Amino acid sequence: MGYATTDDGTRIFYKDWGAGRPVVLSHGWPLNADSWDAQALFLASRGYRVVAHDRRGHGRSDQTWHGNGMDTYADDLAAVLDALDLREATLVGFSTGGGEVARYVGRHGTDRVAQVVLVSAVPPFMLRTDDNPGGVPVEVFDGIRASSLADRSQLYRDLADGPFFGNNRPGADVSQGIRDAFWLQGMQSGHRNAYECVAAFSATDFRADLDAVDVPALVIHGDDDQVVPFEVGGRASAERIKGALLTVYPGAPHGITDTHKDQLGDDLLAFLRSYDSGAAEENR
Repeated sequence: MGYATTDDGTRIFYKDWGAGRPVVLSHGWPLNADSWDAQALFLASRGYRVVAHDRRGHGRSDQTWHGNGMDTYADDLAAVLDALDLREATLVGFSTGGGEVARYVGRHGTDRVAQVVLVSAVPPFMLRTDDNPGGVPVEVFDGIRASSLADRSQLYRDLADGPFFGNNRPGADVSQGIRDAFWLQGMQSGHRNAYECVAAFSATDFRADLDAVDVPALVIHGDDDQVVPFEVGGRASAERIKGALLTVYPGAPHGITDTHKDQLGDDLLAFLRSYDSGAAEENR
């Protein structure tokens, strides 16, 4: 574990587990690197160096007043990669973290990047606008912001108990521990940081960023995602990124890092190995 320091002096916390080709995990809102622990442990135990950071304003990173937007998030991710001098990295972004990964590629290119993975991710563009008529109405995000100001602790409870893990679906049985972990991580975020992040993940247009992806890409999304609808997120991103692979989890909710952690670990590992075997072949 350690901290990378950005150009504006912000300290970004990161975990650094294992040894091998690097895999960098970007978390969702309002969580932190702990939300990736299952996949980090799985991949680090199978020959990869796994780095997972807390976005500014989240977890153990500094709670800055400023910089709660995707450009800064992407630059902070670049600061982590630069500080650790990570090369041939696979960038994996969950939900808001998928936006962070896409914007990183848009702003910093792929010199350090071998592969990109988007998991339940917010790109290409969540907000409904005149040129994005299939997006989510702004009233949905206004409601999240209003609930955050009114009682954000209860908001995180309601999300964890309901749509985030699909626990509001008939027959669902998401453990209390998983739901409590969501709440705990949410409450570790800065109030302003988490509030401002709603605009970052909902109103940022990532379409040009996805057009800039020139490395192998995998998109994973549940088709019962009630937070980032499949048609808005996974399907649209896979159609946008040239040559992207799309893996759909039938009936799966948004929070598949927990609800489908074994399947997700296997799919990430297979994608990582597809690059490693290809690189080995090229070096012969």
